Amino acid sequence: MGLMKEFKEFALKGSVVDMAIGVIIGAAFKDIVTSFTDNFITPLISSIGGTDIAGSIRLPWVDYSGLTLEEIQSLSLNYGAFISAIINFLIMAIILFIMLKGINALKNGVGKIKKGKEEEPAPAPEPSDEVKLLTEIKDLLKEQKK
Repeated sequence: MGLMKEFKEFALKGSVVDMAIGVIIGAAFKDIVTSFTDNFITPLISSIGGTDIAGSIRLPWVDYSGLTLEEIQSLSLNYGAFISAIINFLIMAIILFIMLKGINALKNGVGKIKKGKEEEPAPAPEPSDEVKLLTEIKDLLKEQKK
């Protein structure tokens, strides 16, 4: 029974639930980024560079005669798909970075609003009696040397 209780506490922690929500949203957001890359970025790169980014390299030792387009693609090195995947990753990484910075800024701002004013630095702790006594002794020794 203790194992179930521990698992329940773990599974219902805020961070685990937040992570699950993030994974679901990230999976849905991936389709948006993929569509953006395929329909906007790739044609833009193709129009500027004058080449098709969705290209492939045929292997010289494979006989492609009589194969369908799908079979040819499965037997080729499709560098265009790889480049698109890299662009998708970079876009996702940049967006997630910006989102996390915003979330952290909101979290830090909410903490200050709850307290009603900005946090003041804590005053320096009062030195102990021993430190005070040693400081007085040091000052007396400096005066004697003069």
